[in-house]
Amino acid sequence: MTVPDPRPNRPQAPIDIDLLRTFLAIAETTSFSKAAERVFRTPSAVSMQMKKLEDLLGVAVFTRDSRSVALTPEGELLVGYARRILALSNEMMARFVMPDVEGTVRLGAADDHGERLLPLVLTRFAQTHPNVAVDVVIENSDQLQPRFERGDLDVVIHTARPDSALPADSTVLMEEQLVWAGLKGGCAWEREPLPVSMWEEGCAWRANAVQALAEMGREFRIAYMSAHTAAQRAALHSDLAVAPLPASCVQPPLICLGERQGLPKLGTYQSRMRVRPDAGECSRAVAEHVVACYQAIESGDLQCA
Repeated sequence: MTVPDPRPNRPQAPIDIDLLRTFLAIAETTSFSKAAERVFRTPSAVSMQMKKLEDLLGVAVFTRDSRSVALTPEGELLVGYARRILALSNEMMARFVMPDVEGTVRLGAADDHGERLLPLVLTRFAQTHPNVAVDVVIENSDQLQPRFERGDLDVVIHTARPDSALPADSTVLMEEQLVWAGLKGGCAWEREPLPVSMWEEGCAWRANAVQALAEMGREFRIAYMSAHTAAQRAALHSDLAVAPLPASCVQPPLICLGERQGLPKLGTYQSRMRVRPDAGECSRAVAEHVVACYQAIESGDLQCA
C-alpha cells in the first residue's frame, strides 16, 4: 500500500535566491546573529526567512537550542543544492550583466572600518563583481589622506570630526555618538590619573576625548596607544583603561560609562568616504557597496561587530 505524502499537494513555488543565501550564511557560521551580519539583515528578519524557506520545502533544515544551530539531514542535503544554485547565479550575472567589468580597486580604510565593515562590503562586492580585485590598505585616517591625494588609492573610508572641512570629493556616510567604554564591573575609571586607551594622532575619537577631558579638568594618561582596534579592546577587556568608542560598538562585556563615573560627555564623529573624481566603474561600484552598508547600519538591518 502506498503511504501518502504528509506534505500538502500544492503547486511548486520558486525559491527566492535570497533565502538560499541566508540559509548558507547560517550553515557556514552556525549562528543566526552572525549570518544576519553577513547578509545585511536583522536576526529577526533572518529567522522569518528561514521559516519561509522551511514552509516552502515542507521540512526543517535546522535544529536549534539556546546555544547552537545544527543542520538536519534535509538541511545538509540542501547545502549542496544551494551552493550550486548561487554559484550558477553569480556566474550568469558575471557573464551577461558585467562581462567587461574587471580590474583592480585600491581601497584604503581606517582600522575600525576594516574590522567592522570591510569583510561584509568585500563579500557583497565579490558576489556582484567576481572579476574585480580589491587591494585593501589599513592605516589610520591621517596616513590615508596623503596616499589618496597622491593617487595611490581610489577609494578611502576614514573618520573625521564633524567641524572639519569636507572636501568636494568626500561623502559623509554616517555621524555617530561617541561614548566612554569600560569593562562591566571594572574599576579603571576610578584611577587617577585616568588611564585611557587611545588611537594614534589624527583619530577623531582621540581628539574628542582629549578635548572633553581637558575642558573638564580631569587628569589622564595615555596608558595604551595603537592604531589597531584589537589592541584597544584588549586593554578594555583587561580593565586596564577606558576608551572612547562609537556607541554601536559597545557590546558585552563592555559597558558605557558617563557622568556617574566622572567622565565628560563626548561629541559625535563622522565616517566619511572619498572617491577619486577620475575613478573608474569598478571604484564607483565599490563606493556604492560601502554606501549601502552604512545605510543598512542606520536602518537597523546591520549591526556592528
